[in-house]
Amino acid sequence: MPTTLTITPPGDYDLARDVCSYGYFILEPNHWDPETRTLARVLDLAQGAAAALIDQTRSGRIRARFDRPLDRAEQAEARAMLNRMLAADIERAEVHDFHRADPRWKKSGRGRLFRSPTLFEDIIKTVTSCNVAWPSTIVMNRRLCEVFGRRSPSGGFAFPTAAKLARAKPATLRARCRVGYRDARIVELARLFHRGHIDAAWLEHPDTPDEDVFVFLKSLPGIGPYAAANIMQLLGRFSRLPLDTESLRHARAVLGMDGTDAQLMKRLTAHYEPFGRHKFRSYWFELWDFYESKKGPAHTWEKHTTGTTFTAAQLK
Repeated sequence: MPTTLTITPPGDYDLARDVCSYGYFILEPNHWDPETRTLARVLDLAQGAAAALIDQTRSGRIRARFDRPLDRAEQAEARAMLNRMLAADIERAEVHDFHRADPRWKKSGRGRLFRSPTLFEDIIKTVTSCNVAWPSTIVMNRRLCEVFGRRSPSGGFAFPTAAKLARAKPATLRARCRVGYRDARIVELARLFHRGHIDAAWLEHPDTPDEDVFVFLKSLPGIGPYAAANIMQLLGRFSRLPLDTESLRHARAVLGMDGTDAQLMKRLTAHYEPFGRHKFRSYWFELWDFYESKKGPAHTWEKHTTGTTFTAAQLK
């Protein structure tokens, strides 16, 4: 019998809101269905890939129905992945602390951000989203899954593991996955993970200082200050801002700031400083609010229509 897992999240958890809170929910192998309010994706587990259909029951529990049986070890592995991806292990007290720092988001309940089941996937998704238009990011992640991901019994592809990409040839990544100059960097990152040189537990441990994490991330191939700051929020560390051209657009169009790019970057930093360790949350939900003002609530976005064009550059 295929396995069904249930997770009891905090009482304020809302699957539609908290999944559709960050752009990675659109990227393969994630598939959000706005009509049924379900998230489908394939997880790469110890015994192979397994597709999960995830929803929230009337009682508030999260339910994940898999396309094959999972043994006890895989069930534990899948629970950890689901909790990380869905931010279902972020306690209500943490969200309340954010709302005390920035009360604007209390009514909506926003505070959790969607991410990937593994840090490796988050880092590769970050690499594929830098210095490129969003539609190309979508293509890169789809091709990575189709070319290097393991297939589940029902036919879907998982995101490739570090072990798989560590054995890949950069030229193959460039030709078949359309990753461009990122080809060698993706392979290098995969090898570092596969050989144990990147300690995800240390990076995610609350006792590890943010500054130490930031410095380490910047030492990785292809990871600059912007990418490092973005990976930090995917680690649950919201004290840094990944500022880019989108931030400049936001400063001018939404916050009413003017000046040179350098001046705007300084003003943005000062603007979000009062939010302390939650500053990325405040910044991101402002951006997300702008996107939703143009295209409606994110949980209503169709993956292959609105989902491909939600970036501000295409929301004229």
